[in-house]
Amino acid sequence: MTFDLLLKGGHFIDPANNIDTPRDLAIRDGKVAAVDTDIPATSAAKVIDMTGLIVTPGFVDIHTHMFASSGFRDAWAGDRSVLPDGFSFRSGVTTMVDTGSAGWRMFEDFRYNVLDRFETRMFAFLNIVGMGMVSNDLEQNQADMQVDRAVAMGREHEDLIVGMKTAHYVGPEWTTVDRMLEAGRALGKPSMVDFGLFPKQRPYYELVTQRMSAGDITTHMYLGDVPWIGADGKVLKYLYEARERGIIFDVGHGGGSFYWRNAVPAIEQGFYPDSISTDLHTWCMNDEMQDMTNVMSKFLAIGMPLEEIVRESTTNPAREIGHPELGHLSIGAVADVTALSILEGDFGYLDVRQGRVQGKQRLRCELTLLEGQLMWDFNGRTGTDWRELDEFYGVRNPEGLIMPPGEGGASK
Repeated sequence: MTFDLLLKGGHFIDPANNIDTPRDLAIRDGKVAAVDTDIPATSAAKVIDMTGLIVTPGFVDIHTHMFASSGFRDAWAGDRSVLPDGFSFRSGVTTMVDTGSAGWRMFEDFRYNVLDRFETRMFAFLNIVGMGMVSNDLEQNQADMQVDRAVAMGREHEDLIVGMKTAHYVGPEWTTVDRMLEAGRALGKPSMVDFGLFPKQRPYYELVTQRMSAGDITTHMYLGDVPWIGADGKVLKYLYEARERGIIFDVGHGGGSFYWRNAVPAIEQGFYPDSISTDLHTWCMNDEMQDMTNVMSKFLAIGMPLEEIVRESTTNPAREIGHPELGHLSIGAVADVTALSILEGDFGYLDVRQGRVQGKQRLRCELTLLEGQLMWDFNGRTGTDWRELDEFYGVRNPEGLIMPPGEGGASK
């Protein structure tokens, strides 16, 4: 056989290669080996019928919290985090990025206990606060925001650390932002800002139009405190200025950072996010956010084209974290693949304060492959009707399968 696996008959969306049309996808040795209109089924050891499904690159969620092993109670780096494999593949996510759960004091523990132990492909932004996100009080500790220690940790673990992060700082000073940006620039990697509160001494417009640099990421873009819409109903000009400077706008939905009153007019006016992400943690996964496909479905409900939604869930976030080898299905690329169905009906979507939008479609993850290996199969497409299988399938030792007397005798 030429190929190990053939995904046949699906509608292929690969924004990086400007493909939005029916295509077959063949995989060999965990890599994309062929993409064509009609690849013969006889050329593959296994064929999966993808009729009626959308086939895309595996999703890249660049805002999650995964440090669930730290032992800290009620902390983002602790009880509020999740362990990745239980939440990634079932929602089409093949790559997760933790956003600042650990700082330079805690990162090696995080790596040993989580990042190196699970199958989901994982990266992390390093918190400028050494203790990371273990308590709100410690996140205010300027003495723990040590640029040199952060840079050293970032260089030592450059295979996993993709940038710097600050979050939840409530003071009027720019200290946490400035030190994070200094560390990120020293590493040559982006910084992600979760702005925390919005005191008048450090307005958001100054952050994105003056302090941040091209490639830096502002997450929680639809947070209620972010000024979005002017009195004329138009998206404010400073947001366009920030985008022209190369600032990246990331969704980071979470449990408190997504409001229809900001998102809907922005999408209607064509100001799309650069990347769609969940801010996955134990609160929001059981609340309005739910998972990656639900967040993507929200944008479908308010009028974003599906190809753009896929772009902002695959190739864009992969590029933002400095891993352009991910997020696309070019020949030779790693075969991270997600297949979606589009459900038709009446669906309700909530923002983080119970604002509701009605939609007619919902995305559901049907199949997920990581490096060509099956990780999720919602409808059993990869299986065989049990009646067509061998008489003793599932029996490890047919000779030891002894029937009770009078009930068929001994097995063959």
